[in-house]
Amino acid sequence: MPDFPIIDTHVHLTNVEEISYSNLKKEAPSLHRNFSLDEFRDAAGPVEIEAMVFMEVCCDQEDLQKEVAWVTRQAEEENRLIGIVAGAPLEQVDFARDTLRQYKRNPMVKGIRRLLQTEPVDFCLRDDFLEGLRLLPEFDYGFDICIHHPQLANVVKMVERCPDVRFILDHIGKPDIKEQLFEPWKSEIRALAALPNVVCKISGMTTEADHESWTKEDLKPYIAHMVESFGFDRVIHGGDWFVMSLASTYPRWIEALDWALAGSSEEDLRKFYVENAKSFYRL
Repeated sequence: MPDFPIIDTHVHLTNVEEISYSNLKKEAPSLHRNFSLDEFRDAAGPVEIEAMVFMEVCCDQEDLQKEVAWVTRQAEEENRLIGIVAGAPLEQVDFARDTLRQYKRNPMVKGIRRLLQTEPVDFCLRDDFLEGLRLLPEFDYGFDICIHHPQLANVVKMVERCPDVRFILDHIGKPDIKEQLFEPWKSEIRALAALPNVVCKISGMTTEADHESWTKEDLKPYIAHMVESFGFDRVIHGGDWFVMSLASTYPRWIEALDWALAGSSEEDLRKFYVENAKSFYRL
C-alpha cells in the first residue's frame, strides 16, 4: 500500500430510490442497487483515502441535476468527497449549454462525462458532439473519455479537433486485457499521448481482465505502456468502485498497482496518486 493517503478520481455512488439509471439497469442489472459512501469506506479497507471524486453513473437525462444535487448532499457528511464529474449530453448543444451553466453554480462540479463506450465508433466525430465538447473551456471543465478500445483511433482524431479542451482517458481506453491483446491499442495510445491536451486515468483494468482469474502479471504490461507513453506527469489513479467489485476488491487493485509500479520514485508515485488529480480536476 502507498505510505501516504491517495486520491480516488473515479468513485461511483447510486441512489435507485431517487434517481433513474435505465442504462445501468439494462447493461448491468446486478449493479442496479444503492451503493453508498459507507459501503465505499468498507470496500477501501486499509487503503487510506485523502479525497475522492464522484463519477457520474449515466443516469437518465431528466435526473442529471438531481444526481449532482444528491452527491452534493453526500459531501456534507463526507468531507473527503470534494469533486463531481457530472453527465451531460453534449451533442444536444443548447441543452448542454444550459446544463453546464447550472453546474457552474455548484463549485463541486469539476468536469463532464458523456459516456461514449455504448455509441458507434464514429459518434465522437459528429459535428454536434464536437460543438458540445468545445463549450467546455468556457466553464473550465475537462472531459472524461470512456470508450472501448475499438473507438480509440477516432478518439485521437476527436482530441486533435478540440485542442482547447482538456481530456482524460478513463480506464486506459479499455483494452482487451482478458485476451492479452495489445495492438492496435498500443500504437493508438502512443498517438493519443503525443497530444498535449490529454492525460490518462489508470483505472478500470480488472474488469477488462478475466474477472475470476486475473493476475497482477496480466495488468503490468498495460500499466507500463501507459507510464511509458504519458510519463508520470500525465497519469492519474482511479479506483472505479463500484464497477471494480465485479472483478476485484479495492485493496487488491491497489496492491497490483504498487507491484506494477515498484521501483518508481516517491515523487512520481505522489504525482500519480495525488498531485496530478488535483491539477486536472482543479481540486
